[in-house]
Amino acid sequence: MSKIDYDLGRIKGLAFDVDGVLSADTIPLHPGGEPCRTVNIKDGYAIQLAVRKGFEVAIITGGRTEAVRQRFEGLGVQHIYMGASVKIISFEEWLLATGLQADEILYMGDDIPDYEVMQRVGLPCCPADAAPEIKSIATYISPRNGGYGCGRDVIEQVMKAQGKWFGEEAFGW
Repeated sequence: MSKIDYDLGRIKGLAFDVDGVLSADTIPLHPGGEPCRTVNIKDGYAIQLAVRKGFEVAIITGGRTEAVRQRFEGLGVQHIYMGASVKIISFEEWLLATGLQADEILYMGDDIPDYEVMQRVGLPCCPADAAPEIKSIATYISPRNGGYGCGRDVIEQVMKAQGKWFGEEAFGW
């Protein structure tokens, strides 16, 4: 049974911030100045399964590191918005590109740049270590911190509620 107080059967799209959500909020810097992110393997598994099961998945990040694009393209994500300084603009572009309605979207963010998108979507979610302003508008706060499985937490709940979590497709990448 889901811990999320929302009709998860309505969710058709999943959108995520990267830094502080799909990667930890502490990022070592490469000697050349480029940030080096960590990613959670279980988040990645859940994302690629969601894509294969027909969910529209988007990454909306202020980051510009090519490694982020490569990671999520490798998981099958087609909608990757890099350098999104005003995330609501990228979010609206994604809605137009997919034909999705805002109430069909789960968005997970952790900090102030995510605020406008979280106000617009049907299911705003955040990790346990999100900023207080974000927690105050989240319908669901994952018990997991950003970068430590909060993406898997929400994807798994949505997919289980829709009967799409476990099946023949679950055994391959």
